[in-house]
Amino acid sequence: MIIMKETPHVALMPSPGMGHIIPMVELAKKLIQQNNLKLTLIIPGSGLNPNEEKPFIESLPNEINLVLLPNTNSDTSINTEPVLSIFKTVERSLPSLRNLIKSLVATTNLVALIVDFFGTTAFDIADEFNISQYMFFASNAMLLSLYLHLPELDSTVPGKYQDLPRPVQLRGCIPLRGEDLPTSFQNRESGTYKCFVEQSKRYRMASGILVNTFSDIEGGTIKALEKGKNVPTVYPVGPMVRQSTGQTEEMKTAKSFKWLDDQPEGSVLFVCFGSMGLLSKSQINELAFGLELSGKRFVWVIRGGGLDSLPEGFAERTKDRGFLEFDWAPQAEILKHKSTGGFVTHCGWNSVQESILSSVPMIAWPLYAEQRMNAALLSEHLKIAVRPGVRSAGGLVGRIEIANCVNNVMEGEQGKKLRERTRALKVAGEKAVAVGGHSDKSLAEFVKILKLK
Repeated sequence: MIIMKETPHVALMPSPGMGHIIPMVELAKKLIQQNNLKLTLIIPGSGLNPNEEKPFIESLPNEINLVLLPNTNSDTSINTEPVLSIFKTVERSLPSLRNLIKSLVATTNLVALIVDFFGTTAFDIADEFNISQYMFFASNAMLLSLYLHLPELDSTVPGKYQDLPRPVQLRGCIPLRGEDLPTSFQNRESGTYKCFVEQSKRYRMASGILVNTFSDIEGGTIKALEKGKNVPTVYPVGPMVRQSTGQTEEMKTAKSFKWLDDQPEGSVLFVCFGSMGLLSKSQINELAFGLELSGKRFVWVIRGGGLDSLPEGFAERTKDRGFLEFDWAPQAEILKHKSTGGFVTHCGWNSVQESILSSVPMIAWPLYAEQRMNAALLSEHLKIAVRPGVRSAGGLVGRIEIANCVNNVMEGEQGKKLRERTRALKVAGEKAVAVGGHSDKSLAEFVKILKLK
């Protein structure tokens, strides 16, 4: 297909990993819906996960021009920090990206490059070819505000963040306890932390930042960012999650989904910690006993270890009210199922928004990255989640605490209030992205600017 030179063309580059690719693809789909835009989606070279990423990529709309940059995953050091390896993958992909951008500039009317927060080193390439540079921040406005203030925090706050006597207070945000800051902040000597400090200085180079959030959950934070000094224009465009396409092959073959069809409405707790969320064997045991003590129905996605990681006899004792799914399940579809009434989640932002748009209250169980911040937002500010509070000396969440959290979400007055607030946010989120909604107008304003270039 020949792309007309005068047609505005946008290049989008997420960093590797489904948690980064999915929201960027959803942004691309939204941009396609706006008339007279052409898109190229660029995936940096780290190789595609054949079980998740490759099938997803192959299902992209034909309107999205897909380019996979050459595999650059040459860092074999076992000591490489996982997040730092993402930065390095993007950095090693820059020569290939530059060649691609040069080609797009020569053959299309390339007006903008959009990257996520791991890809700001690509801004130099955008500058070289005189195209606008934007960032798509797939997490929430609170985390964006923290990163925009990170250089200042790093230079003015001594010692360890987790030892701060008082919470960090950013304008428009809930108070952030030191121990709830991202895990990459907890060791200020790590390569990951130092890289985030340097990368965050580049955020202000962006012509604008699109944020995967909406005004009803972060209105104060969004307003504070809009009024911030030397802050790029902020475009709240969420909630933006992977859209279900009905009865997919994944759903047809997922035994857990078929099992849900036979359960009473709102009676099942869905337990899933994301694609990288792993619990210790001891914690898995406590979670299993907690689910058993609660007496509630559940679908539990267990990654790594399988049946061997569970207490002896657990599967047999709970077979009439529980379903064990190993390694993978269609999360978005399960959350939308009428039988699902609660969600134990690691609080990744994609999962949080999927849960809100499904009217499913949560048990907030953060594991890594910015998930502790998200858990605080959900439980203390939005009040659509409960958060386990009692832990053993070894840091384990005990079975009694787990059972109490399950019962508080699934039944009683507290559960009723959680469901009411979650339903209200679902409606607000749907209105935000509907025609004329706050996020829809924000995205339309962004597209209008692109078309003027």
